[in-house]
Amino acid sequence: MRTSAVILSGPRQLQVADLSLNAPVAGDLVVEVAHSGISTGTEKLFWSGTMPPFPGMGYPLVPGYEAAGEVVEAGPDTGFRPGDFVFVPGASCFAPNADGPVRGLFGGASRNLVTQAARAVRLDAGLGATGALLALAATARHAIAGFDTALPDLIVGHGTLGRLLARLTLAAGGPAPTVWETNPARRQGAKGYACIAPEDDTRRDYRAIYDASGAPGLLNTLIGRIAKGGEVVLAGFYTDPISFAFPPAFMKEARLRIAAEWAPDDMTATRALIDSGALSLDGLITHRRPASDATAAYDTAFTDPDCLKMILDWKATA
Repeated sequence: MRTSAVILSGPRQLQVADLSLNAPVAGDLVVEVAHSGISTGTEKLFWSGTMPPFPGMGYPLVPGYEAAGEVVEAGPDTGFRPGDFVFVPGASCFAPNADGPVRGLFGGASRNLVTQAARAVRLDAGLGATGALLALAATARHAIAGFDTALPDLIVGHGTLGRLLARLTLAAGGPAPTVWETNPARRQGAKGYACIAPEDDTRRDYRAIYDASGAPGLLNTLIGRIAKGGEVVLAGFYTDPISFAFPPAFMKEARLRIAAEWAPDDMTATRALIDSGALSLDGLITHRRPASDATAAYDTAFTDPDCLKMILDWKATA
């Protein structure tokens, strides 16, 4: 079985090429991907060559962990059937090519995928391209629903993750959070909460600040804005060492928490929120490109500040 896939051969060396897929075995699904998302976190680090050492890292690789499409083959014991619309959080299903192995890290940017059925999540086909956002929404939910956590009253960054954190806070019945955003264009689209410039905020008693920006050197500023015993949650991905001045943190008795990627229960809970209408994914996709234009699409996703979320359309790719 052959497929078209995005291949990163090295930093900024990206192309769409044909690859062979491993044959499905019992318990596997074959999925024809309709849309895949480009992550401005981990994928950007692989694309730019700035990803710190990471298990399984190496080039060439197929990036992406946000794929939504239709099941075209399913074993009798998988619980799925052809025609089901599913989300797939990447796959390691690519056979070695003439130049050696191609890593499926994370392996979602491909026209076809072979994946264990247990990894697929059934979705309403009416979600269309927004179905590719499920993992990001589940990651936002994981940050909020972790052990002994407080809902954010300040969120830093009004990108896709920041917007999802704000929407989930409202869906959980929490007070409307404040969101900081330095880019004036990105302050648009806030519904039910305020999005402001950091310099316009004088408050210094936040209980829980969630940083969705991944910006380096911000921790001292955030610690200065929390109440005594307040928490700063690092919800982005940081390539530089994290440091902060101890005396202000000591005086505040500050707490620091790191939120990792989603867990299976986050995916289940997030899908339920979407199905019930409590969480909307509308308005988060700002750019779309045919998968054949992946080189330009990745450049736009990572360099255009007006791009919240870039989606690759695989339906137009043979």
